[in-house]
Amino acid sequence: MKRRKFINQASIAGLSFSGFHLLNSCETDIKNNNQTYMGGFKANPIREIKAAFVGVGDRGRIHARNFNSFQGTKIVGVSDLYEARVKETISSLKAEKSIKGYWGKDNLWIKMIEETHPDVVFISTNWDNHASMAIKSMELGSHALVEVPLANTIEDLWGIVNASEKTRKHCMMLENVNYGREELMFLNICRKGLIGELIHGEASYIHDLRGQMFQKDETSFDGYPGTGSWRTRQYAKNIGNLYPTHGLGPVAQYMSLARKEDNFMKIVSLSSPSKGRYLMAKKYFDKNHEWNNLEFKNGDINTSIIQTTYGKTIMIQWDETSPRPYTRHNLIQGTKGALAGFPTRVFFDSKENQNSIGYFPWIEGKDLLEIYEKYDHPLYQKLNKKTADSGHGGMDGIMMYRVIECLQKGEPLDQNVYEGAFWSAVTPLSAKSIDTGGNPQKFPDFTRGKWKNTEPLGIIV
Repeated sequence: MKRRKFINQASIAGLSFSGFHLLNSCETDIKNNNQTYMGGFKANPIREIKAAFVGVGDRGRIHARNFNSFQGTKIVGVSDLYEARVKETISSLKAEKSIKGYWGKDNLWIKMIEETHPDVVFISTNWDNHASMAIKSMELGSHALVEVPLANTIEDLWGIVNASEKTRKHCMMLENVNYGREELMFLNICRKGLIGELIHGEASYIHDLRGQMFQKDETSFDGYPGTGSWRTRQYAKNIGNLYPTHGLGPVAQYMSLARKEDNFMKIVSLSSPSKGRYLMAKKYFDKNHEWNNLEFKNGDINTSIIQTTYGKTIMIQWDETSPRPYTRHNLIQGTKGALAGFPTRVFFDSKENQNSIGYFPWIEGKDLLEIYEKYDHPLYQKLNKKTADSGHGGMDGIMMYRVIECLQKGEPLDQNVYEGAFWSAVTPLSAKSIDTGGNPQKFPDFTRGKWKNTEPLGIIV
């Protein structure tokens, strides 16, 4: 064992032992003999993929449109609480005769799966429904593709992991940001070793979503209550980082966390005072409105620090309330350079920083053109023209392409069930840390030690 790694492991072991009462593990589920480890799992190839969609608001409709745009795909069912959403979605796909629609009652999506027998089920619903829907979909014989976050509680995350292992069905959290141009290029640069050994990352989801509070009454894009009608209540019933995966997912893949090279170990978390939602409700809504009768207990800004098994650190921040521009931060620091987002910037501790004059500035702006030419990810180079209009700058289409390609070829998906569980676990663990005055909380090892044998995500051509 290398001396540096031995020292890191020894230090961490000592901290874990001496501070054992501070490191609370939520790992309570024991693996049964009939469960299969899903890291690197290959399902049987599916030549023509049949898909059903649960929830076709804005997000689900985009997934249906993108899925339908690729060859070797067939949509067999669409389900939503609202009839108009189902009918409009089916109509937009120009395949009314072959797609069954289900609407109205809460559990009709189960009937849809039982009647249409899809290979995959796309789940784009209220966060609180993700776990039960994913588990049931797998139990009924379908792979589950779930919007972010995968689930809200450690217990539900274990339930998803166990169901995936027992049924031998994929459960992938649809973290589209991993397929953005910047994120793909950074992954490519990291894999080439151009910024050396990775030691620190920074990730965030800073997005002023106070406007969603109007979706309860003024409705959303299609005349029905939008995301804000239920998401606003999350700020009253939960605390901590409620939406960690957009920022964390890419950084975790740069570092190959839960994949052979390292893993999540513990997290500490603190939040600012809660002001923004209260002030928004007071200013724009009647005093008897629901929003003026909720206690918005979650702090406006949450800051958490993750430490990995081998001592790397990640600062992750969340803020959906404060008035400032959008950012995911997206910084990865290595021993030979750094990559940063919003705006995209690159620094190599080498002759590549040819625009350096004394103080060694970032490569940014127009100077990035050469960097893009050299290091754009092959997937982006291959797909950017086809997927440009697929949503979120093209990342939605690239993600869908990879899901379909992997299922058709019988290859492992780019994001396994354990990664979705680790990234989503930040929410309940950050809440527990806050509740205990910022004390560190231990991540459950959803892989049960198997991460050490799971290959890192490669550069897909």
